[in-house]
Amino acid sequence: MGAYDSHPNAVEISPATAVDAAGWILTLQATVLSHYSLPDSACAFAMELAARLHCERISIGLLSRSTVAWIADSTTATEPDRSAESPVVAAMNECYDQRSTVIFPLEMKVSPMITLAHQRLAGAAGGYVCSIPMVNLERVAGVITFERRAPAFTRAELTLMEDAASFAGPLFALKREAQRPWWARLLDALRAHAAALLGPGHLRSKAVFYGAIGLLAAGSLVPLPYRISAPARLEGSLQRVIVAPADGFLRQANVRAGDKVKAGQVLAELAAEDMQLEKAKRESELRQHENAYKSAMARSDRAQMVIHQAKAGEAQAMLALVDGQLDRGQIQAPFDGVIIKGDLAQNLGAPVQRGEVLLTIAPSDSFRLIVEIDEADIAAIQPGQQGQLVLAAQPDKTLAFEVVRIVPVATAADARNYFDVEARVDASGSGLRPGLRGIAKIQAGNQSLIWNLLHKPWAWLRLQLWSASP
Repeated sequence: MGAYDSHPNAVEISPATAVDAAGWILTLQATVLSHYSLPDSACAFAMELAARLHCERISIGLLSRSTVAWIADSTTATEPDRSAESPVVAAMNECYDQRSTVIFPLEMKVSPMITLAHQRLAGAAGGYVCSIPMVNLERVAGVITFERRAPAFTRAELTLMEDAASFAGPLFALKREAQRPWWARLLDALRAHAAALLGPGHLRSKAVFYGAIGLLAAGSLVPLPYRISAPARLEGSLQRVIVAPADGFLRQANVRAGDKVKAGQVLAELAAEDMQLEKAKRESELRQHENAYKSAMARSDRAQMVIHQAKAGEAQAMLALVDGQLDRGQIQAPFDGVIIKGDLAQNLGAPVQRGEVLLTIAPSDSFRLIVEIDEADIAAIQPGQQGQLVLAAQPDKTLAFEVVRIVPVATAADARNYFDVEARVDASGSGLRPGLRGIAKIQAGNQSLIWNLLHKPWAWLRLQLWSASP
């Protein structure tokens, strides 16, 4: 087999040393795996090979965009020369282009190979250069270039070098893939999926993909009703507050919250003893001034007549005021309705002050709806919009309503900021009461399904980006 089999210093691998060669291969594998970064692994691998094969330099290059790039060698751990004009890089690419082992000088009886770059690397002084491709998944992943002055590479050494390259290719490919940025791996995965979807076969994947595209297009183009949901509460269309007409004491309470009342019905009474005494006092003063007026008239004393006439008028006015207070001491219902707040039965005999709230009354057959619209949705609400209401007390019944007005001031409560939207609801004959709560949905036009699902997260994201921007 030429000089490769007869050189006195050649490294031979006999059957007796096959186990040792296998152990060395495992040592090389452990060397590669013991380093984290790809350049460190390649440098350690090259140094271990150079020590075993007595090479002046062993260089390792990996495929990058259809050319081989030099990443490490056995002489230094620093960043290598990556220029395409480098003799080592040229030799690696010459090996990659032929997809086969290239040896210079070509002393073995093998098929002729192109060795121009290897000849330039070997130099005029003479030397031996061998480049072996590293294969991963039947594709060349890189090239290992061996350089030494003497002796020539033997057939046994070539076998050992090819074995080392065969396992190094997949290891270096995995390490490079693991250290690539996530977005590059994602792009490769997308390209692979795109090739599967656009190429032949993969009928199930194509059906799922194009079905999803169709649904996405339908969700983006087909308009669907857009409804805004919010908590809602029923209130009486008119609420009247019953207050104490004067200072006094509560003598009697005839109704409590929840009772239905008629217009003019006495709801409560205040103690009238003080008012009766005040009335007797004012009547006595009135009689005194009337008698004094008559006496002055008999004496023809015009001045006294005018004085007592004025005082009698004052006493008459005070008496009328006391009579009015006595009448108001019987607190009456202003209209037919239901008592929605107040329980005076627990306060009989207690003092009350003028203007103090005693009861609240509302109509029993006329309601208004208050919808608590979140501030993020208030821009889509307009008077005249239609909606539907479902109350917690009647979950099987739907009530229609119409938006009447929007209260312009927001309310902050329950960890949210909302606007009260007043609506007109037809709840006559339904047995409803003020204070019931439920969920209202207001029809706010038509939007696509995608918009319905994503407009709130998108609005939140825009707000967060705006707040984070300088």
